[in-house]
Order: sequence, then structure tokens, then C-alpha cells
Amino acid sequence: MSNDNPLLADDTLPAFSGIRPEHVTPAIDSLLADYRKGVEAITDPATPRDFDHVMLAQERLEQRVARAWSPVSHLHSVADSEALRAVYGPAEELLTDHAIEVGQNRELFQAVQAVAQAPGFAGLSRAEHAMVEHALRDFRLSGVALEEPERSRFREIGVELSKLSTEFSNAVLDATDAWHEHITDERDLAGVPESGLAVLRQYALERELDGYLVTLKQPSVQAVMTYADNRGLRERVYWAYQTRASDQGPDAGKFDNSPRIEQIMKLRHEAAQLLGFANAAEESLATKMASSPTEVMEFLHDLAERARPVAREELATLREFAQRELKLDNLEAWDVAYASEKLRQREYDLDEEQLKPYFPAQAVLDGLFGLVHRLYGIALRRREGVDVWHPDVHYYDVLNADGRVFAGTYVDLYARAGKRGGAWMDVCRARFRDGANEQLPVAFLTCNFAPPTEGRPALLTHDDVLTLFHEFGHGFHHLLTEVALPSVGGIDGVEWDAVELPSQFMENFGWNREALDLFARHWQTGERLPDELYERMLAARHFHAGMFLVRQLEFAMFDFRLHLEYDPEIGARTMEVLEEVRRQVAVLHPPIWQRFPNGFTHIFAGGYAAGYYSYLWAELLSADAFGEFEERAADGGSVIDRATGQRFREEILAVGATRPALDSFVAFRGRKPEPDALLRSHGLIA
Repeated sequence: MSNDNPLLADDTLPAFSGIRPEHVTPAIDSLLADYRKGVEAITDPATPRDFDHVMLAQERLEQRVARAWSPVSHLHSVADSEALRAVYGPAEELLTDHAIEVGQNRELFQAVQAVAQAPGFAGLSRAEHAMVEHALRDFRLSGVALEEPERSRFREIGVELSKLSTEFSNAVLDATDAWHEHITDERDLAGVPESGLAVLRQYALERELDGYLVTLKQPSVQAVMTYADNRGLRERVYWAYQTRASDQGPDAGKFDNSPRIEQIMKLRHEAAQLLGFANAAEESLATKMASSPTEVMEFLHDLAERARPVAREELATLREFAQRELKLDNLEAWDVAYASEKLRQREYDLDEEQLKPYFPAQAVLDGLFGLVHRLYGIALRRREGVDVWHPDVHYYDVLNADGRVFAGTYVDLYARAGKRGGAWMDVCRARFRDGANEQLPVAFLTCNFAPPTEGRPALLTHDDVLTLFHEFGHGFHHLLTEVALPSVGGIDGVEWDAVELPSQFMENFGWNREALDLFARHWQTGERLPDELYERMLAARHFHAGMFLVRQLEFAMFDFRLHLEYDPEIGARTMEVLEEVRRQVAVLHPPIWQRFPNGFTHIFAGGYAAGYYSYLWAELLSADAFGEFEERAADGGSVIDRATGQRFREEILAVGATRPALDSFVAFRGRKPEPDALLRSHGLIA
């Protein structure tokens, strides 16, 4: 079968052009059958209870499944189709059921326990120790200790949650693709800059229409909400975008995620209680740095107390400006981005459109590669002839300082139909050394930037630049790992509230003059980003930082409280909890019909359930870590300091989950993180 099913082939990289929906089910069935046979061999009483025969043998089985499922999961996100959906959902449910089945296998658990209790355990490497310890913890979190009927019920819940998560994500994508507004009179798009108009023209061309097509894809939403003078259009786009997959808006009820949210919350709570936790928030912290729900809530409340007064002042200034200069007597939610951009232009004489010509996508990518060459001694070299899923996608080999290929990454930068919104890094292959064989790490790096248009390259906003740096930060965490055991290498197994440290760390270089000089050149003239424009950009860096922070706090508190306070007697109370949080932290309240939770894929279809606070938690770590580079520069050196970069690589990026994230931070910084680092990074304290 492996001869004619590309998902079962032992290729270094996936054969994307050969993968068809009909390959998925047979491949998964075959691999899971082999996995069960492998577990039977591991648990056979005649099998030695040592690391190689138990842990390494299971890692081998895991990697076989991951190699097949990774490209399928990726295609579901970047090249969705009805045929793929039809097989993806059932296959994902099979995999979830299988994972819980393995996690509840007491014979396998006892085999791992025997490895931990064997005399030779003390002589294992730090990575091998961590792998055993993580495995024992994960067995407990899979319900290995449960008796019937709780044992079977826990497994049923896991499968149902997997199904609901996929359905939630599909509904958001369908609702995003369902709405558009065709515009033939350019006057209706007054204020939208040429780069935005080019994107809207491109969307119209894709549907063989004249004029412009406003959609709910991110580049379109951003162009309209930030620049369109047409207030009615801004309101319609906001209404459509903020009611996606809900009981409100232009497709009210059609893709509604409300019942899914209710069911997801109910099942998560039930699963947590089956494992002995009070709620899903407590269960979530079993794999995070934060030690208790109290610690998380105190962290968020402390930030809110410091950020909210600043946000109130910012909003008051914005209201007054909108009323006086824009004749907006009542600042509505769909006016905020527009009015903010106008105020920013007035205060700092800075318009994103002035910056975009200096950020052509390929030049930014090349500059990023130059930056990490100086920081970490690596080079990224494009490889032609790699099988990809779309012509826009390119593949890069990652070369170590000795010229050896060390890893690789796919880069897919532009928004298109059938591609999930947002930006992310995902694992294609993990570093795995199995005897004489070594599988190199490979990443998927995905963004949704405005594509090139006729006559001009793709031009990024500065926010896009930061997004690219952020996702490559995740990428380098995966690609530069020295740990050859996938369960504890790269990002796998790292505490979820620390996993954003490398990504947010990289964003800091997007503000640094020395780093920007590596790539910020005008796409037509080659002119370097002018000093006065850079100074204005820097001055505007903390513009509305208070409003940004309270918005992030709203997301984080809503998510955590939703999971912490769930009561099966009264249900999720989704909108009620959100309103309570807004009364506590928000300074601007959206319309009553807004339904942002229904599109909140991070917590209902991603890995951030009861963990959205991780972005702020890790931002504190990243800001403090970058402080080490700034201190080197203050002493007369360079922010792009190779020695410091090498230490960051060795102590943070290379070690994966072989030790607690706090230990890795201390090993790099020489001390524990300082809480004020986050506020300093937002300009809220000196």
C-alpha cells in the first residue's frame, strides 16, 4: 500500500501534489493498526523495560503517524475543500480516540513506570529523563487511573471535542468566505490607499468581476476598517466580521457556533472533573508555568489596574478628536480603527502607507534571514523543485554555521480562498534521531498578507513585518532544537504560557534600527528607510498601548473565567461572562449584537483554551529576555550581538522541554523575570 499512498511513503518531505482525500482514511487506518501492534510488542512481558525498548519504540510509532497526518492537517488549513473535509473530520476523531486509548493503556503506563524505576534511569540524559516524566504526567491527564464507566466516558468526550473543534473552525472559515460586497464605483472606497484598492481589485478578478470586492479576509477588513471614509461600508464590514458564525449578522444562524461553544464548555468541564480537577482552567495549568488559577487572575488583574487608566485617557482623547475633526459625535466600534489612524497621522505625521513601500515582502524575508544569520550563525537557502501545495509557496533549507543542512521550512505568505485566516507556525517534521537515522525538523510558516498585484510586489505593513518575525520566532524554536526526541524537542512539551517567548522576542527586532537597515528599502528607489520616518514610527510605537493591552486582557480574562467558573447547572453563560469582563477591564463597549466569541478559534478550535493569558505571560518573558540584548547595546555593542544570540539559541531555542521554561529563562538571563518588563515594553512605565 505504501507504494501508491503518498501518506505512507518514507519520503523526507511530503509529496503534496500526489496527496488526495481518498488517501487519508486508508493511511490512518493502516498506521493505527501498526501502532496497536507496536504497543502490544512494547507491553509484551518479554520486552525489556528500558528506555530504548519502551520510550524510543513508542516515539518511533508516534512519528510514523505524525509524518502522515501533518501534511493532511496542513492542507485542511491552507487548501480546504469539501472532499478533504469529508475525510479529515472522521480521521481526526480516529486519531483522538487512538491517542486517548494509548493514554489509558495501563500496561503501557506500567512499562513507562518501570523505566522510571529502573536502576539505569539515573544514567539517562536530561532529554530522556524529561521524556519519561512528561509521559507519566500525560498518562494521568489521559485518564489512565480512571475506572469504568468514567474511563470510557473520558474517551468519548475527547473524540466529541475533537469533532466540535473541527466543526467550529470550519464554520468560521465558511462564514468568512460567505460574505462579500461588490463595489463598482471607486468613490465608495474613498480613503482606501492604492495598495488596499489593488487587493480589492484582485479579489474581484478572482471571481471574474469588474471593480472591487470587499471580503472578510484580513487584508480587506484591515484596508476598509482603517482607511475607508465611507462609514456605512465600515459598519457593514464590522457587522459581518464581528458576527461570523453566530446568531447575528448577514448569515444569522447559518454557521452558528453558539451551540458548539455550549457543548465544548460542557464537555471540557466534565473531562476535567473526571480527572479530579475542579474545572477546565485548573486542568489547563497542569502543563503551564503558572501554578494556580489565583496566580493567573492576579497577574491579569494587576495588568488591568495599570493599563485601564491609560486606556481611558487614550479613548477620551480619541473621542474628542473624532468629534472635533471627523464630525463623529458618537464614536462607534467601526469608527475606532479609522479615527485612530487619522489621529496617529496627525500626532506623528505617520501613515502606514508611507511605510509599506519600504517593506516589500521578499526583501523583509531576506532581511530576516540576514538577521538570524548574525544572531545564530545560520543561513536559509531557497531550494527549487520541492513539491508544494500552491505556486506562492517556497521551501528553504536551514544551514548551520558549518554549511550543513540542519532543518527546513515551507513559507506561505499570502491570503487566498480556502485558506484559514491568521498566521501560524506548525510542525511538518520533528527532529528525531533513531539509531543511525536522523529526521531533520521541518516547519510550515503560514501568513495571510496582501498578495502581489499587477505592477507591484507584495508590500507589507509594519504590523505584517512584526507578524512575520513572530511566526519565524516560533519556527526557529522548532528548527534550531538540538533535542532529537520529538516529545520534548522544539516547541513540543514546552509549557504553553512560555511557548510564545521566542516568537514575541523576535518582534523586538522589527523596531530596531540596526535590524531594519538589513531590509527596509524602498521597493522602487532602493532608498533606506529615512531617519525622520523611523523616528516617527518609533514615537508612535506605543500609540494606544493602553487600549491594546485592555483588549488583550479582555480576551484573556474572558477565556480564563469561562473555563474557571463554568457551572453545568447554568451552562457557559458566554455573553454574560464576556459582559462582566468588559465592565471590569474594557474602556470601549461594542454593540450588543457583536459575537466575537463565535469566531474565537484560539480557544475553541486551537490550543489556547484557558490559556490565552499565555500571550501576555510570555510577552513579559520575551521583553525581559530582549533586555539582555539592549543592555549589550547600551554598553557600546550591537543589539544583534552574536555571543548573546548564541546563548539565547543554546539556553532557550535548543533545549525544548528538557527542563522547565523558567530554568531555561534563568539560564539565559541570570535571574528570574521581572514583572515590570511587560509594562516597560508597552511604554506604560519608564
